[in-house]
Amino acid sequence: MTSKISGSSVRQSFIDFFVKKKAHTFVPSSSLVPGGDQTLLFTNAGMVQFKDVFLGTDIRPYNRAANSQKCMRVAGKHNDLDDVGRDDTHHTFFEMLGNWSFGDYYKKEAISWAWELLTEEWGLDKTRLWTTCFKDDKGNIPADDEAANFWRQQPGINPDHVLYFGRKENFWEMADTGPCGPCSEIHIDQGEEFCNKKGEPGHVCSVNGDCKRFLELWNLVFIQYNRLGPDTLEPLKACHVDTGMGMERIVAVLQGVNSNYKTDLLFPLMQKVQELAGKTDSEREANITPYRVIADHSRAAAFLIADGVVPGNTGRNYICRMIIRRASRFGGKLGLNEPFLAKISEEVINNYGDAYPELIKNKKTILNSITAEEERFHKTLESGLSYLNELLEDLKNHHQTTLDGKAAFDLYATHGLPLEISRDIAREQNMDVDESGFREAMEEHRLNSGGGKAFGPLGGEDADFFKDIFNGLVKNKKLDEKGVLYDPYYSQNIEGEVLGMICNGRMVESAQPGDEVEIILPRTNFYIESGGQVSDSGVIQSIKEGEWVVAITEVRKPSAGIITHIGKVVKGTPKIGSKALAAVDWQRRKDTQRNHTATHLLHAQLHKVLGEHARQAGSLVSPERLRFDFNHPEAVTAEQLAKIEEGVNLDILNHHDLNVVTKSLNEAISEGVTALFGEKYGEMVRTITIGPDAPISYELCGGTHVENTSDIGLFIITSEGSAAAGVRRIEAVTGREAYKLVQKRMKALGTAAGLLGVSQEDLPAQVENLKEKFDLAIKEITELRQKMVFSSLKDQLENVPVLYGVPVLVTQLPEADASILRQMTDRFREKYSSGVAVVGSVFEGKPTIIASVTDDLTKKGIHAGELVKAAAQEMEGSGGGRPNLAQAGGKNAERLPNALKTAHDWLNEKLAKG
Repeated sequence: MTSKISGSSVRQSFIDFFVKKKAHTFVPSSSLVPGGDQTLLFTNAGMVQFKDVFLGTDIRPYNRAANSQKCMRVAGKHNDLDDVGRDDTHHTFFEMLGNWSFGDYYKKEAISWAWELLTEEWGLDKTRLWTTCFKDDKGNIPADDEAANFWRQQPGINPDHVLYFGRKENFWEMADTGPCGPCSEIHIDQGEEFCNKKGEPGHVCSVNGDCKRFLELWNLVFIQYNRLGPDTLEPLKACHVDTGMGMERIVAVLQGVNSNYKTDLLFPLMQKVQELAGKTDSEREANITPYRVIADHSRAAAFLIADGVVPGNTGRNYICRMIIRRASRFGGKLGLNEPFLAKISEEVINNYGDAYPELIKNKKTILNSITAEEERFHKTLESGLSYLNELLEDLKNHHQTTLDGKAAFDLYATHGLPLEISRDIAREQNMDVDESGFREAMEEHRLNSGGGKAFGPLGGEDADFFKDIFNGLVKNKKLDEKGVLYDPYYSQNIEGEVLGMICNGRMVESAQPGDEVEIILPRTNFYIESGGQVSDSGVIQSIKEGEWVVAITEVRKPSAGIITHIGKVVKGTPKIGSKALAAVDWQRRKDTQRNHTATHLLHAQLHKVLGEHARQAGSLVSPERLRFDFNHPEAVTAEQLAKIEEGVNLDILNHHDLNVVTKSLNEAISEGVTALFGEKYGEMVRTITIGPDAPISYELCGGTHVENTSDIGLFIITSEGSAAAGVRRIEAVTGREAYKLVQKRMKALGTAAGLLGVSQEDLPAQVENLKEKFDLAIKEITELRQKMVFSSLKDQLENVPVLYGVPVLVTQLPEADASILRQMTDRFREKYSSGVAVVGSVFEGKPTIIASVTDDLTKKGIHAGELVKAAAQEMEGSGGGRPNLAQAGGKNAERLPNALKTAHDWLNEKLAKG
C-alpha cells in the first residue's frame, strides 16, 4: 500500500493548522472514560470533555480549542459494533479531529477555515465537495440561511453543491433539553465507482442518499439555542462552534484508498493477522471480515486498557472483555486458535505510541491483560459454543428463530460467551437473540450483586438559573468575573457576606428554621466532592454568635462562577446581605485528609508489591474509611496484603512531608506524574509529592491532604475483594477509626480466649483444634444424611412409575442439599438408560428441586431447564439449566409438594404429545 501522506501527518497537520495558523489552544485528548461524567459509558465524541462549557457549568482559560480525541462507539445510542467488519467505514474505537469556539468566532470563520484546510492545505478537489445546511422539515425553527450564504462565498465552490436538509441530518442536540443548534456537513463525491446500488431501478446517487458514493467528512455544529422543551427554543447569549471530522475517513480520502482499513492506520494490523494466519493476499480479500474485526477490536482493546478499562463482567469492563473475545473468535475462523491478539495490539502501540504515550507507558499491562483474557476465553469456549448450538438446534426443532435473553445471559454468566458473540453465531444461522431480555437479565444480576444504578442525570439542569444569578452579582460588583473564590485547602473558618440564598428553586431574601437552602458566599473553604473525596460539612452562621445557623451537608458548583452550600436552617433567620462565618467541620476534614493521603500511599505500595498494572480504577475517601479499586487479575494473597499494609505504615512512620505544587498539566505529565483515568483535569493542575528526591508518590490530585505522613497515625486494611472481573477492591481505615478497630479486635480476642480458657497467644492453635473436630463431625453427618436419603430412594428406584412408556420418578426426599439430590439423580440414571428424575427436598428451611433428563428424551423436547422453571413458580422461586440437568430453588418450603406435582403434570403433558 502506498500513500502520499501518513495518518500521523494528517493528525498533526490538522492540529498545526488550527493552533499555529488560527490561534487555537491544543487540548490533549481526554480519556476514553469521561472524567466526572456519569451519563456516558465512553467518550463518544470530541465535545465530551467540553460539555460542561456548553452546559454553562465551567469556564476555560481559552476560547478556541483543537485536538484529536479518542472515541468509542460501542454502547448505548451511538453503537457501531454491528457494522464493524461489514463495511469500510465503521469502527468501535476511532479518532475525532475537532475545533471549538466558546463564544468566540462563529459560522463565518468555522466555514471558511474548514474550506481552507480541506482545499488549500490538503488539496481536495473543490468540485467534488458538497455541503449541507439546516432547513426545518417541521417549519418551526428558522432555516440556517446564514451558513448557506457563507458556504456560497467560499472560493471555487459550486453554489449548487450547497444543499438543505432537515432535523435528522442537520440539527444537533446534546439531550432532550439543553444546548443545541443547526449544523453543516461536508461531503465528498468519491465517484460513480463507489456506488453500491448500480442497476437498482430508480436509484439516484445523492448526498445523504442510500449508496456509498457520497461520504460525509466533517460536521460543523453551531450551538445557538437552549432547548427548554420539545417545542421551545431560546437563543443563547453566547454561541459556540463544535466540529468533528472522522480521522480514519479523511485519511482514507487523502491516501486515495477505498476503505478505512486500507489506510496506514489499520492496514498494518490486518497484515500482521495475515502473517500469523499464513494466508495469501487473495485469501485475505476473499474473507476480509475477520481481518477487519480483529484489527478494529485489537486497537480498541489497547486504547481501553491504556485508559484503565480492563476485561470484566459489567459496564465498561464488559465492553473490553467482549471485544477481546469477539476478536479471538474471529481469529479462530482464520485458524488462530492460540492467544495472538497481543501481537496485533503491539502493532497498535508501535503505530500510535508517539501521539498517545499512554500506550507505551502501559504496554506491558496492555499485552498481558489481552493475553490473559484470551486464555480465559479459550478455557470455556468449547463448552459455551456446544451449549449455544444445543439451544439453537432446540429452537430450530420448535420452529423458532429468537434465542431467549435470559438463556443468552446464562451463556455469558456461565460459559463466558458475550451477547455479541452469541448474536454473531445466531445470525450466521439466520437466527437472532432477544437483546432486551439479555440486558434485563444482566441488569437484574448487577443490581442483585449490589451494583446499583449505573448513571445519573446529564448535569447542568439549572445552570442557566445560576448563570443569571452570577451575572447579576457581577453587575452589582458583588463578584468579579472569576466568580466565587474556591480555596478549601488552608482555612477552617472564613467570613463573607451572604450574596444569594435559594429555597425551593428560587431566590429568597430570607429563610426560616427548617428551610432547605443553598447559600452563596464570595469565597468558600468547603471542599466540593471530586476525585473520590466527599464534600465537607459544617455550618454557616451569623458573625454575631447565635443569631442564625445553617447546618451545611453538601457543596456543589451548579454553574460557572457559582458555588453553593446546601443545608438546613437550624436556628434564626439568615438574610441576603448578612455577615456570615463559614466553618468547616475540622475534625471530619482531618479524618478525611488522613484517608486521602493514605490512599496515595496505598496506590504506591500496590505498584511496588503487585506491579505497575495495579492502577486506580475508582475510589472513595470519606471521614470513616477509604475504598480503593485497582486493576489486578486475581485475589491479593494474605502475604501480599500484609506486605502492602506494612509498607504503608512504614511510609507513615518515616515522617514524610507532602509537597503541593500547582503547574501546567503538560509539565506534570512530562515529569511522569500519575494521572487517574476517569478524572477531569484542567490546564493547570495540583500535584502531590510524598517523600524526598525519589518520591514515594507523585500524583495529580485536587483533594485535601495531611501535611506530613505521620499525621495519618495507623493504617489498617479491613477487606480485600472483587469489585469486578479484573478489578480488586481494598477497604481500609486510618487514624481514629483505626484505633477504634484495634480496640474492638483486642476486646474480641480477649473474650474468645476467655471462653476457651486459653491465653490470646494460644488462641489460634485452640481454634484450629476445634475446627478439625468440627470438620470431622460435619463429614460424618453428611455421610449419614446421604445414606438416609439413599435408603429412602432405594425402594422407589425399584418401582418407578411409567408415563407413556417413559420411567418418571418425581419424589420428595428428607433433608437433602443440592449436592445430595444430584447424587440421587445419578443413581437413577445408573439404573435407567432412559427416563426422567425430579427430586426435591427442604434443607435448612430452603426448598430445592433437581431435574435430570436422559439424552434421548432431550432430543424429543423434554428440557430439564424448562421443567424446573415451571415447578419453581409454585414455591416462589426460579430455576434453569441445561436440557439434561437443571436446578430450581424457592422461598416457600411448604409449597414444595405442589411444585413437584406441577413437575409431574408438566411431564405428563409433554410426554402425552409424544
